Amino acid sequence: MAELLASGGTPEMVRAVLDNGADAVYVGAKGWSRRRAQYEMGDDQIIESAAYARSLGKVLRVAFNTLPASREFPLFLSKTEKFYKAGIRDFILTDVGAMAVLSRRFPGVQIHASVGCTIINAEDARFYKEAGATQIVAECRMGREEMRRIKEEAGVGLEVLVHATTCYTLLGRCTMSSYTRQEWRIDEEGKNHFLGSPNRGGLCYRVCLTEWDQVGEGGETEARGVILPNTAYFLVDDIPSLIDMGVDTIKIQGREYSVPLVGEMVRFYRELIDAYVNDRRSFRLEPWKERMAGIVRARDAERREKTAGLLSESLIAS
Repeated sequence: MAELLASGGTPEMVRAVLDNGADAVYVGAKGWSRRRAQYEMGDDQIIESAAYARSLGKVLRVAFNTLPASREFPLFLSKTEKFYKAGIRDFILTDVGAMAVLSRRFPGVQIHASVGCTIINAEDARFYKEAGATQIVAECRMGREEMRRIKEEAGVGLEVLVHATTCYTLLGRCTMSSYTRQEWRIDEEGKNHFLGSPNRGGLCYRVCLTEWDQVGEGGETEARGVILPNTAYFLVDDIPSLIDMGVDTIKIQGREYSVPLVGEMVRFYRELIDAYVNDRRSFRLEPWKERMAGIVRARDAERREKTAGLLSESLIAS
């Protein structure tokens, strides 16, 4: 059966995710995971949370989904070695060089190629498999037919985001935030945080969600209040077909949401998956859609609040 994976932005959220039925939880190493530091975790917190996951027979996965500079590789390897010695074997990576080094250095590691790799076809999947990835995360806009081809042709595990946010461009490829904030800070460990660049240890300020004016070739304003596409979504209708297709991991994003909301989302998907697997013939989606509507309202309210804060911060910085 497909693994249910959800996000843990704090030790409290990790416990809520696992206690509400997730098979695995992913956390961000501080400075390395494309989120604000308050939603990442320190080394000791990660190691303690991994021990809790193992006590339940579950998995904790550590995200290093930024792109390290050459001088940051010793820090990256030191940190991953610390986790490896503590029994952690599962990692999420974006940088292909980091994948290759980690797979050579630490036997038995499980490497998931992040959604930031922008894997959109079977050849991409093969490439990351050769670099050491055991599983790849499908790009958010990938259709089911492409997923089938990757499963059949690439011979690598497939992970699908069922709660996530699309991007105006492609996740991991947008540079809009860097135009509003170009500065960097080196933390006490020596990691450089490029504010405005989530790929280098900063974060996305969701600049695309502010209102834009559309200007014509002559400088005239053609439209005002344009919102670029960057939608948050839940996939409920697709869950049965994803399970039937043999998708390896069903993933829920949301480290920045409140702990109660994340716990509710995880419990919803746990019960939906179990209901379908246990009785496929009589399974009906309608009751689940009704239940989901309430979660969506709560999720959207929290997302609007977070987005407003990020936009305000980016405007002050610029």
